[in-house]
Amino acid sequence: MTDQQIAKDVSLKHISTIAEKFGIDPQEIEMYGKFKAKLPLKAIDRTKAEKSNLILVSAISPTPAGEGKTTMSIGLSEGLNRLGKKTTVVLREPSLGPVFGIKGGATGGGYSQVLPMEDINLHFTGDFAAIEKAHNLLAAIIDNNIQSKTNSLLLDPRTIGWKRVMDMNDRSLRHVIVGLGGTTSGVPRETGFDITAASEIMAILCLAKNLTDLKERLGNIFVGYTYDKKPIYAKDLKAEGAMAALLKDAIKPNLVQTIEGNPAIIHGGPFANIAQGTNSVIATLMGMTHSDYTVTEAGFGFDLGAEKFFDIKCQSAGLKPKAVVLTTTIRALKYHGGANLKSLTEPNVEALKKGLPNLEKHLENIAKFGMVPVIAINRFVSDTDEEIKAVKELAASKGTRVAVAEVWAKGGAGALELAQHVIDVVESKKSDFKPLYDWTMGVKEKIATIATEIYGAEYVDYTAKAKADLRKISDLGLEALPVCIAKTQKSLSDNPNLLGRPKDFIITVREIEIAVGAGFLIPITGDIMRMPGLPAHPSSEGIDINDEGEITGLF
Repeated sequence: MTDQQIAKDVSLKHISTIAEKFGIDPQEIEMYGKFKAKLPLKAIDRTKAEKSNLILVSAISPTPAGEGKTTMSIGLSEGLNRLGKKTTVVLREPSLGPVFGIKGGATGGGYSQVLPMEDINLHFTGDFAAIEKAHNLLAAIIDNNIQSKTNSLLLDPRTIGWKRVMDMNDRSLRHVIVGLGGTTSGVPRETGFDITAASEIMAILCLAKNLTDLKERLGNIFVGYTYDKKPIYAKDLKAEGAMAALLKDAIKPNLVQTIEGNPAIIHGGPFANIAQGTNSVIATLMGMTHSDYTVTEAGFGFDLGAEKFFDIKCQSAGLKPKAVVLTTTIRALKYHGGANLKSLTEPNVEALKKGLPNLEKHLENIAKFGMVPVIAINRFVSDTDEEIKAVKELAASKGTRVAVAEVWAKGGAGALELAQHVIDVVESKKSDFKPLYDWTMGVKEKIATIATEIYGAEYVDYTAKAKADLRKISDLGLEALPVCIAKTQKSLSDNPNLLGRPKDFIITVREIEIAVGAGFLIPITGDIMRMPGLPAHPSSEGIDINDEGEITGLF
């Protein structure tokens, strides 16, 4: 059966029933149809949240198809609930770019899904649209100020880095010229479009603690310089109030349900190879307020999403996770051992063993944060017992817990061993979370710490542009911000072709973007695409709707 067929066989519970199970008065939620709702921010209780056990699900370096972190997160939450632990899974919202592009949706799969799958993968509750509108409002205000003869801040168009966004893969919009058409149509300048998930406002929404904090962060967005080198922020354009008004509903987390009828919160969706790659602080605290265990995930491999989760989100919000689940697949290990993508379903123990150093490096990285890991082997039908045995032998040699999880095929029943390992780790109290670096360290020192400790680089090199950006950061007094390194997810290095566990490589920082509103700096390494393109045969070719209004082809 397909994910979609499995989902259609499930009798969804009315969202008011889920809210009641979650511990919120159904009268307090804002309904979006029968199966979706917004949760009020007043339902967060920090004192209760601090008693919850926060579990992070991450992964080894992925294949292009991904290794199933979302599916694993959902399956683990179902397994914990089956073992009597009141558990909520808290996830990111899918972006329409991947849904219609190459990766498909992001609601899990098989018997470990969040529902209603079609709604979540498409417009959901309109959060992405609100973020897009708030972002583009600031872009319009910027160009209007440049054009104005009576209200101009004398912005130098050459210094403006704020582009426009849309939630679609459209490579034709990466570089555009605006302001053509004569004196009444604006001042011509070069700009472009990013995908909405890469917007700083997405990052801001996911790190904001409340509406007041959201508005302050929006006002702190760095726009550019005036002709006399004065820095201009969104608050200088008086834009933050209107932008926050557009986000008044988007800031509220979304309540849906798992396929087994347990609560699921889905909120925000920043990319992990550009931004922090995890759901909102508000959503995480909401889940923790009402649960014994809260399962969340951080995008791509541990070197990207998890590092940013720990060093940015946890430090910013004061969170202390209790365990890390490292999603591992046989196919990814074979891929990192040199096997061709087309042959990953064929037995190949030799390639798998060559790929094990990638898993070893991620385990070492988890320990650097004082955390205890559990390896979750996300089992596929093509995996052989001999291949799984090789992974278990590595885990035994490292003294690491490991479980085979069949969450796609069996849902929570396929995650009982994994869930018990997680409970044992939590109850052992052996995890003692500590961030990798102190925010007060110098910018280059913070970048070097991540590059050498987490990626395994020999050292970091800087282009002339990056060195100029470092001087700008110093002049603006922003050196105490954490760093959110933009890097390929395909490798521990900044070269997507260096698989496994590369050594003796150099990380090159091309430039450093300033995201004062989000509260971090973005060193750009490699060729990072902020506006993806569609493949030759995008997923959209298989998506359709019939006369009864049923959507088909989503996965």
